[in-house]
Amino acid sequence: MNATNEGNPAGRRLRPGFQLALFLVFGLGLGVLFDRWVLMAFVPSDAVADFRLIAEAWNTIEHYYVARGAVSQEALTYGAISGMMEALGDTGHSVFLTPSMVKELKVTETGRLKGVGVEVQVNTNRQVVILTPLDNSPAQRAGLKSGDIIMSVDGRDIAGMPISEVMSQISGPVGTKVDLGILSPKTHSFRDVGIVRAEIKISDVSWRQLPGTDVANLRIAAFDDHMSDDLRTALRQIKEQKMRGLVLDLRNNPGGVLDEAVAVASQFLRGGNVLLVRNAQGQITPMPVQPGGLATNIPMAVLINHGSASAAEIVAGALRDAHRAQLIGEKTFGTGTVLSEFQLPGGSAMLLAVDEWLTPNGESFWHKGISPGIEIVQPQDARLMPNDLATMTPEEFQSTDDKQMLQALDWVNQQIKNGGAN
Repeated sequence: MNATNEGNPAGRRLRPGFQLALFLVFGLGLGVLFDRWVLMAFVPSDAVADFRLIAEAWNTIEHYYVARGAVSQEALTYGAISGMMEALGDTGHSVFLTPSMVKELKVTETGRLKGVGVEVQVNTNRQVVILTPLDNSPAQRAGLKSGDIIMSVDGRDIAGMPISEVMSQISGPVGTKVDLGILSPKTHSFRDVGIVRAEIKISDVSWRQLPGTDVANLRIAAFDDHMSDDLRTALRQIKEQKMRGLVLDLRNNPGGVLDEAVAVASQFLRGGNVLLVRNAQGQITPMPVQPGGLATNIPMAVLINHGSASAAEIVAGALRDAHRAQLIGEKTFGTGTVLSEFQLPGGSAMLLAVDEWLTPNGESFWHKGISPGIEIVQPQDARLMPNDLATMTPEEFQSTDDKQMLQALDWVNQQIKNGGAN
């Protein structure tokens, strides 16, 4: 299971971090009263009173909490840091990672992870919400959908629990079972879902010909390391098969690595910028299109929804601003910051938003999302996947409930009729 970006739930530019004085204060103070000298040595002068408050709360718990066996210094430390991260208001994006979550993140970036396969976020009501189930994951097969709220794990109510602890509870060894209590926000119905954890091979890129057409459906599930290599392979195959149009499906794509987003957008653009990056001082740095794109002329549309986040939003925004593709579907999630990884003692880490992303036209989409040019709202279970298309007849495809896909096909066909890319 992965933290986002939001799942994360995960658009991140990961680079070596440094050990924060904040964590050192906690490390030095485990079970010991912070005295003035410790505070003066490790805490900014304008924050001494605040850290004294934290120390007093810590020691009050240590001395007076009645359930002595439930007091874990590690849990208190991790909970405090998680609370600080949540207080930033960068919901579902900036996040604290326990050592086990750091290891899982590294594995996820190589395209293979163990667990149930969901990206999650914390909403404004402090509920853990599924941003998206990963393609071909146990969670997807169990029927979990974007927007579902996780209420309990193995019968334990998770209300108010730090998201890092929730993720730790859901993750586990391959072959073991976890029971999730799921609330549907649309129907307000509750259900118990038992899922067997598995090793998940993440297939970031896949494509199929839309039945009865000469238009390709290209699905990008996530932006993990080196996935742009697979994209280039797919685009060569699409060209070899003489496809005349392209529907790029970024729905329920939680994002990933920034460099991969730039590489992906560059496959469809001739020039200009993929995005602008604004730092904490307000300085703006453009990230230009990389030359040598393989699909700069093919007519195309892009499918997005609320599960499209971070790197997926970068690509969608770049193609929209360049008038390269029409966006069809629903407003995206709104993950608009660069995450840097700051390593902490003991193997934990913080993913902290340090820069903000802007579309090439200077539009911020952080906590706002990107709106489609053609809005079509539809149920999550109506979404077609490339594997679904493999067994469909043209008649079955034309009668599909995936109206977003059909609208994208109509748009692309109109561009083909008009003589080229929009």
